[in-house]
Amino acid sequence: MKRELERLKTPYYLCEEELLENNLKILDYVQKESGAKIILALKGFAMWSTFNLVAKYLKGCTASGLYEARLAREEFCKFNADAEVHTYSPAFKDEEIEEIARISDHIVFNSPNQLHRFIWKVKEINPAIHVSLRVNPEVSSSPVDIYNPCGLYSRLGTTAANFDESVIEHLDGLNFHALCEQNADALEEVLKSFDEKFGKYCKNLKFINFGGGHHITKKGYDIEKLIWLIKEFKQKYNDIDVYLEPGEAVGWETGYLVSTVLDTFHNGMDIAILDTSAEAHMPDTLAMPYRAEVRGAGKAKEKPYTYRLGGNTCLAGDIMGDYSFDEPLKVGDRVIFEDQIHYTFVKNTTFNGIKLPSLVIKRKDGTYELIKEFAYEDYRDRLS
Repeated sequence: MKRELERLKTPYYLCEEELLENNLKILDYVQKESGAKIILALKGFAMWSTFNLVAKYLKGCTASGLYEARLAREEFCKFNADAEVHTYSPAFKDEEIEEIARISDHIVFNSPNQLHRFIWKVKEINPAIHVSLRVNPEVSSSPVDIYNPCGLYSRLGTTAANFDESVIEHLDGLNFHALCEQNADALEEVLKSFDEKFGKYCKNLKFINFGGGHHITKKGYDIEKLIWLIKEFKQKYNDIDVYLEPGEAVGWETGYLVSTVLDTFHNGMDIAILDTSAEAHMPDTLAMPYRAEVRGAGKAKEKPYTYRLGGNTCLAGDIMGDYSFDEPLKVGDRVIFEDQIHYTFVKNTTFNGIKLPSLVIKRKDGTYELIKEFAYEDYRDRLS
C-alpha cells in the first residue's frame, strides 16, 4: 500500500471511504432517533464519486444555486430515487430560475421580494415544489464574523422586522442557518430565538430546516442533546418535519492533503516550500483562519527542527504556519495536512496557474483509486 501511495503524484486530496461511512452512520443514527431528515450541503462536501455511499444514508442534497442543484439531481439522485434536491440562493437570477424550478424539490427564497417575484413562475413550472423562506433568528455564537450568517447587517435571511406576512399563503416551510462548527447548546439558543420571532407562523407549515453548522461528527458533540432538541421541537409543532443540512459534518476528518517539499532554505528561520498552497488549496486556513494539523509534526520549537511551511505561489501570505519535526525536512519529503476534505476542493483555485490537487479515494478494501487528475487544460478552460 505504501508503494501504491508513493506512485501518486502530489499534491492530492485523499478521502477514506471507511471514515466517511463512519460519519454517515452517526448522521443516520440522528435521523433514526430524532425523526429528522439530514441532507448533504454540497457547499461543504461535493466529492460526487462518493455519492453511491452517501446516498445510502442521507435523504438528499441542499444546493446553493443552479450548478450545485444539477450536480445533486444528476449525480446523487441516481443512487437514491427518493432523494430530495433543496435549492437556496441569496438571490435567484431570471435566466436560471426555470431550470432550478424543474430540477428542485424544494426552493428556498432569501427575501419576501424574491419570493413574490418568482413564486408564480416556479409554481407554473413545478406545481409540486415545496416553497420556503430563509429567516434570520438574529442569534448566533459563530466563532468568526466572516462565517456568521446572523451578524450585524447580514444579507442572509429575513429578520422578524422585515417579515412580510403576505408570503405565508405560499409557504410550506421556513429555513434558518445560524451555526458554524458548533455544538447542540448553540442550536438550543438559536431555537429559543426562532421560536420567539417566528414560532407563530409554524402552525400550518410542513417543515422547518435547521440549516447547517452542526458539528455532529466531531468528538465531544452532544448527539443526545441534538436528538432531544429535535424531538421537543417536532412535538411542539404537531410532528412537523425537521431538516438538517450539514456539509462539514459529512466530510469531517475523513481524509487529508498530501504535498511534497520542493525546497528548503534559511531566512531568519528555516523555510520549506511545498508543491501545494494555503491560498489556492486550503483557503479556509487563511479565511477562518486556523492552523491545519500536520501529520507527525508539532508546534514551533516543540520538536528539534522548526520550519515555516509555505505554498508555491507568489502571494506573500501563502503560509501554512510554523511546524516542528523530529528530523530535518529535505527535498522530496511528503507533508500531510490532516482533515482537508471538507470546504477545500470545493473552494480551491488555480491562482498563479498552480496545479489543482488530484482526488484520491481509499476504498474500504484498502485499495487506492485515483478519481481525478487535473491538467493544464483545467486551468486554461477556466480562462479565455
